[in-house]
Amino acid sequence: MQKSVKKENDKIGLKDAISIGIGGMVGGGIFAVLGLAVSLSKGGTPIAFLIAGILALVTSYSYSKLSITYPDRGGTVKFVNQGFGETVFSGGINNLLWVSYIIMLSLYASAFGSYAPNLFKITGTSADFHIYVSAIIIFATAVNYYSIKIVGKIESIAVIIKLVILLGFIVVGIYGLVGNTNLTQLSLSNWETPLNLITGGMVIFVAYEGFELIANAAPDIENPKKNISKAYFYSVIFVILLYIIIAFVTVGSLPFKEIASAEDYVLAEAAKPMLGKAGFTIITIAALISTFSAINASLYGGSRVSYEIAEEDELPHQLTGKFWNQPIGLMITAIATLIVANLLKLESISTAGSVGFLLIFAVVNYVGFKLAKQINGNKIISIVGFLLCTIAFFVLLAQQYESNKTGVIAATSIIVICFLMEWIYKKMGK
Repeated sequence: MQKSVKKENDKIGLKDAISIGIGGMVGGGIFAVLGLAVSLSKGGTPIAFLIAGILALVTSYSYSKLSITYPDRGGTVKFVNQGFGETVFSGGINNLLWVSYIIMLSLYASAFGSYAPNLFKITGTSADFHIYVSAIIIFATAVNYYSIKIVGKIESIAVIIKLVILLGFIVVGIYGLVGNTNLTQLSLSNWETPLNLITGGMVIFVAYEGFELIANAAPDIENPKKNISKAYFYSVIFVILLYIIIAFVTVGSLPFKEIASAEDYVLAEAAKPMLGKAGFTIITIAALISTFSAINASLYGGSRVSYEIAEEDELPHQLTGKFWNQPIGLMITAIATLIVANLLKLESISTAGSVGFLLIFAVVNYVGFKLAKQINGNKIISIVGFLLCTIAFFVLLAQQYESNKTGVIAATSIIVICFLMEWIYKKMGK
């Protein structure tokens, strides 16, 4: 009797499930890509966030239906294998998921490295960025090795802190917009072309990555048929509104020139007109807490993904082994993140991350379409999600090729390597 009570207490309620989705999305993404979004979309930045959000919302439908039918801690890995079996294709996509976690970690670390020198300069040169980037990855890895419980506690506290500060920024920011001459920047004449708005939305699509973490928690969610779908939709809709208002306040508060010069830490800069230096410091601290918690949680998530893929025999079985009492994938993920974060620029990291997740989400939407009968899903919604993600994938690659060739080459090379690795592994297995 006691066992069943304990089991029930271990279940995740709707509020906690929504928190997982919101916490996954509002990690370091908004702090990392807001300045980039404004540079690409100008006055139409809120629309760019809306476009990316609609894509996330449509995709969350397929995720919700698959999560209800196939609740598994493997999440995306399980869904891809359910749709395509254990093939080179499914293995390649799952490998891409692991690499995309590494790219997201690099994005968060890059944001940490951009914000931290505003509080404390070490050398006063560009070396500060690399020192902070490397230090936070090493520290978060040490925390993961020390205690997974601490990782969970940090994430729980950080979600509350960052949401309180961001909502505070919105309230004060809207009040500060009254009479602000920069409001005219939001006018239609300052919007980029529709194609550039779509591209802007796709480059910053990584800011919505994270809702799929609900899938990993699906086996533990109480009343799953009712709560899983609600958790996806409520969390994605909340974050869409949050991002649109933050973008609106930022573009309405600062001239485009100031946004461009503070591109990597623009949210802190946007707090200055309303709250002065204190506002800048508060948002900087929020960014450091958010990015650190996101690195912490994603390191754990990335190591679990590599473990799940190896368990499905899509990567060498040695990856199910332990190193210092944690999956060996944790150390590999950390080392790869150190390399990527220190080598690539923010826009290239963001592009590579968005390209990876657009392809992964296109595949999951297709699985939703393919298994519509089994999951009791709507074929039209899933195929629309597949088509939108696929079109966005190619538009992003084509548009970024001119201005960000490094990002496009990095993204396409990663995809090719992921499939090549799987093909070689399957060949060797035979």
